[in-house]
Amino acid sequence: MHKLLSVSLVVIAIGAGCGADSNRHKNIDIDNDTEKYITHIIDSQKDAANSGHLGNIINNVSADFLGTPYKANMLIGSSTQSEKLVINLNGLDCFTYLDYVNALSKSTETNNFVKQLINTRYINSDISYKNRKHFFTDWSQRYPLNARDVTAEISPHSVVVTKHLNQRENGSEFIPTLGVTTRDVVYIPAAFVDRQVVHNLKTGDYIGIYTHIKGLDVTHAGIFIMTPNGAIFRHASSLKNNSGVVDLPFIDYVKNTPGIIVLRAL
Repeated sequence: MHKLLSVSLVVIAIGAGCGADSNRHKNIDIDNDTEKYITHIIDSQKDAANSGHLGNIINNVSADFLGTPYKANMLIGSSTQSEKLVINLNGLDCFTYLDYVNALSKSTETNNFVKQLINTRYINSDISYKNRKHFFTDWSQRYPLNARDVTAEISPHSVVVTKHLNQRENGSEFIPTLGVTTRDVVYIPAAFVDRQVVHNLKTGDYIGIYTHIKGLDVTHAGIFIMTPNGAIFRHASSLKNNSGVVDLPFIDYVKNTPGIIVLRAL
């Protein structure tokens, strides 16, 4: 983790209704070091931003988090607890990592970052637990869109599965009160993730690790990066021998999974 960062930034949003304009920030708890760190990341990718290559920006931003510790359950909110917009860069799980990378890659200044994070994390930019984008494919299905699903374009061997997201095999909900969303999910089975697929992927593509578990679309997520030494999977890993944001060989990682979903940032 970058040495400039020492504490978390917590933004609590209150107010009624949907949309960014209806949210009011009661408190922004940010210290100078945290603000400097966010500014550092945004400033460091301005040259890449001017080049117009979003994938390069995502690469630069995501690399800044290499070595950041893995921490689960960093967000505050549930079906019984009010949602708070938490921005905490001290520890990341695989989804909050993608949240911050996506928001930072689209931020032109520090003040713009909070808005971009709200757009990334919440449906209709409404800060509430029910409208949190809980599923990976929400990024390409629920507005504001974060990405476009390009899975079917990446491989002719892609498979379509109708999923009832949030519905367990016994009919109960993974997330109480959220409801069930029926969605066609496209994925590439791991057996077909080969050199041609790697050739069709682009640096900065968001990769979801598909799952056969009913009611879920993925169980993990990360970022595809092409390097001079080959393709890597950059992600916040919970494994003890990693326990943080790491780079691992892409194909070696994917071959031990059911397959991948590919979202391309907008």
